[in-house]
Amino acid sequence: MTYSTAHRPHGRSRSVLRIGGRAASTPLRNADRIAEHVLRSFQTSVTPSGPLPAEQLREDVTQLTRTCLELVTEMLDKREVPGPDQLGVVCEAATQWAHDGVPLSTVLRACHEGVRVAFGLVTAPAKAADVDELLIAGDLMLEMLNAIIAGASDAYVAEQLLVAKEQHSAAETLASALLSGRGSAALSRQAGVQVADSYQVVALSIPDDNDVSMTATVAARRRLRRLRAAIATVFSPHALAVLSATGGTLLVPLGEETAPIFEADTLAELSESAEVTLTATVVISGTEQIPESADQAHELLTLIHAGQRAPGLYHMSDLDIEFQLTRGGSVTRRIATILDPLRSYPELLDTVRAYLANDMNRQRTARRLYVHPNTVDHRLRRVAQLTTIDLATSTGICRAAIALLAYDHGRNDPGQT
Repeated sequence: MTYSTAHRPHGRSRSVLRIGGRAASTPLRNADRIAEHVLRSFQTSVTPSGPLPAEQLREDVTQLTRTCLELVTEMLDKREVPGPDQLGVVCEAATQWAHDGVPLSTVLRACHEGVRVAFGLVTAPAKAADVDELLIAGDLMLEMLNAIIAGASDAYVAEQLLVAKEQHSAAETLASALLSGRGSAALSRQAGVQVADSYQVVALSIPDDNDVSMTATVAARRRLRRLRAAIATVFSPHALAVLSATGGTLLVPLGEETAPIFEADTLAELSESAEVTLTATVVISGTEQIPESADQAHELLTLIHAGQRAPGLYHMSDLDIEFQLTRGGSVTRRIATILDPLRSYPELLDTVRAYLANDMNRQRTARRLYVHPNTVDHRLRRVAQLTTIDLATSTGICRAAIALLAYDHGRNDPGQT
């Protein structure tokens, strides 16, 4: 084996390390006995929570122990710590455990346990005259442990990122297929997610957080990464998501006892984790109706933005009147024309919008528009002159709210003129 001289402490002798009158590596040459010892110690001190069966884990730990014993034996004989190129078997084991879903803590504890047992066996026969050799042995073992932990951790994380990327891609493909009405058993198996009979179809809106400390692209990417991580924490492996920097669609299965549902507290938790205030709409849907339900959920989201409603979670029952009024047709188009005289006066249209959004409170409306309350009164009188909508009456308020909704819908709908 080739060992890295970069790991050799200054002034360390190249002679075989001796403890208790014999080569320090002597107690490590009975690989079978030591592997069994390490395995027993590992099973006593570590309770793995991964998916591997006990027999498979036993076999893996035994093989890893044998390999590490060979490395430690030569290290003690040469007084040199193996270089990264000699840790291939350790890295391969960590990679396989990452792929199998064994927790990283289990991998690292296995490494620590092996080195601990080996060090105990090496130093057991030490005598008072072996102090210098013991210090060297301890130094070597610590360097060896550091190299093993670094190699195993790097290999584990690299494989976990690859697995996560593959799973995310497969899950996103399945979500896209369901949203387009093309869900299939093959895609479900590939994603490792069972297709449910019904879903909460959630339309999400991610606002700009106005972080001036970084570019808009970087800020958007970070918001999206935080949101994806939060969704994975709350819903994984149940929910499917198709997301972009501005929002997206989340499919939350219904009917599973252990699966969480999307509710106001869930949205608050996602908002806190993603560090951005989210707005969402929810529509209950059968699997076959997901495409239509997603369109409906996103249309509700458009109504929320058009009406300048506060961020939060909305259901159809919260927007049923608005939704019905925007179904189109001649009546909706005629209602929208009520506000046509204000097209040339954007400040009047903004005043109507702000007045309604602030529950007809002229003080709050003035603060919202950065004008004097008397200016608000003057503009509302001007609106009444131009449109016959008197916002001082309940009838006028009702007509203005309906007309504004129809006006905004017509402006955002390219199919209406």
